[in-house]
Amino acid sequence: MVIGYHLIFTAYGWWLPNDPRGSTSHEIRVEHIESLGDHHYGRKHRQPLPQVLREFYAVAEAVLKHELLQFNDEDRNVIAEGFDETIRLRNYTCYACAIMPDHVHLLIRKHRDRAETMLESLQDSSRHRLRFRDRRSPVHPVWGGPGWKVFLNTPRDIERTIRYIENNPVKARMAPQVWGFVTNYNGWVPGLR
Repeated sequence: MVIGYHLIFTAYGWWLPNDPRGSTSHEIRVEHIESLGDHHYGRKHRQPLPQVLREFYAVAEAVLKHELLQFNDEDRNVIAEGFDETIRLRNYTCYACAIMPDHVHLLIRKHRDRAETMLESLQDSSRHRLRFRDRRSPVHPVWGGPGWKVFLNTPRDIERTIRYIENNPVKARMAPQVWGFVTNYNGWVPGLR
């Protein structure tokens, strides 16, 4: 039984189908990025060095339609406002969130909405806020696609994923992130009080 969703989505242009780390894409659909490298479905067992990744995205930026942008502190705060609005309006329970320079992680408790609806709602509200605050151009894509979901089935899955999400900024040498819309996990499982 699913009790939570680990939702992941990237900023436009980051984590392409032929990313050196591997990808969840089944194919490369955009012809002009095929020359960037071979497609590998799934995360590669051996991960590339940071320099290899930087070189890949330096070349990728030259062939992408729009500029590769990352989220700075102000962008992250604006994105968080959008998330906060969606979480409140839709009555989601969020157990963890990390807004990184080029991607986002959220852990949302099971809800009447499907994970795909949650992803779409969170992306829409944050995209709207970024554009309204002139943090992104109306013609520049904010998100790099619909995102991914990982189904979590046990309290242990939830706790492990919370640690993973909370550790994301720390691993990237960023300050730990604390968001007002995040609720501490209390062991909740559907049907138990």
